Amino acid sequence: MLAQRPNATIRGTVDIDLDGFVHLNDRTDAVVRPRGVDEFVLLGGNEAPCGTCQNVTGVFREQAAAPVPQVRLLGCRPEPPLLAALDAVGQSTKAGLRRRWVRGDVHAVATDGSAAQVTGAVVSGTVHAAQLSLLGAGLVDVTVDVVSGEPLPAGMLDILEHWRTGRPPRRNLWAGYNRELRHQWAGVALGYRSGAPDRPPGTTYDLDGRFVTDIEGFYCAIGEAINGPGGYFGWNLDALDDCLGGKFGAQAPFRLVWHDSAVAREHLIVSYDRRLLNPAITLEYLLDILTEHQIKIDLR
Repeated sequence: MLAQRPNATIRGTVDIDLDGFVHLNDRTDAVVRPRGVDEFVLLGGNEAPCGTCQNVTGVFREQAAAPVPQVRLLGCRPEPPLLAALDAVGQSTKAGLRRRWVRGDVHAVATDGSAAQVTGAVVSGTVHAAQLSLLGAGLVDVTVDVVSGEPLPAGMLDILEHWRTGRPPRRNLWAGYNRELRHQWAGVALGYRSGAPDRPPGTTYDLDGRFVTDIEGFYCAIGEAINGPGGYFGWNLDALDDCLGGKFGAQAPFRLVWHDSAVAREHLIVSYDRRLLNPAITLEYLLDILTEHQIKIDLR
């Protein structure tokens, strides 16, 4: 809260200035001002009202243009759904537009032919054009007019290179990435999760804490502690809770030896997390979650 002052026209009310965020699932989406509304109510996470307002500024806005208006699928070998869309290219009727609509999750194909979904990578829109590709006989380059959406960071291509020939060969290859790319690393690890059976209760796991300078680093580190290089064991609090329930490589109760825990103690502190737009997740909070799931933690 930056400031407050009496409202100039409505006695007994105040105007409040806030410095913060309008939190949307996709920041290019519009927040349309509703019609026929006399006032607004601000509700907290527990649905408790924080106050009522006659008006709100800085929240409502028009639909923003897509940051990437078109996606090109280069060297594409179309399957029947895409072939049907290609057949309808040039048709502007409602039926034609429906036929030209495609949506697909992107999977990365390794050198051995195996494929894994790239979490958050989606192509969704209307097929605009196609032409023969220079990348091989029988292949086409397809242009898709995409709907509003956020592209993944370019650093994702570097991350995927680590999985091109299978699981990464050693731990901490994620350590040099920033927070966003560490988050994406854990998402790729989720897509490549082996599904191997849990090791028995009572097993000891070693967490390398040298690079746990943020919550994303913790998820990367515990994933590798439990499941080895490139391992997955959650990439947000809800996912961590799921993993602690079993079927993700470890069965509680188990012992977690957290090496170099002083790094996390220095960085995972009480503050406001501007990336997650929430109060920061502290080391103590993580330890409480682990303890609740009967995890014995040895801080070193």
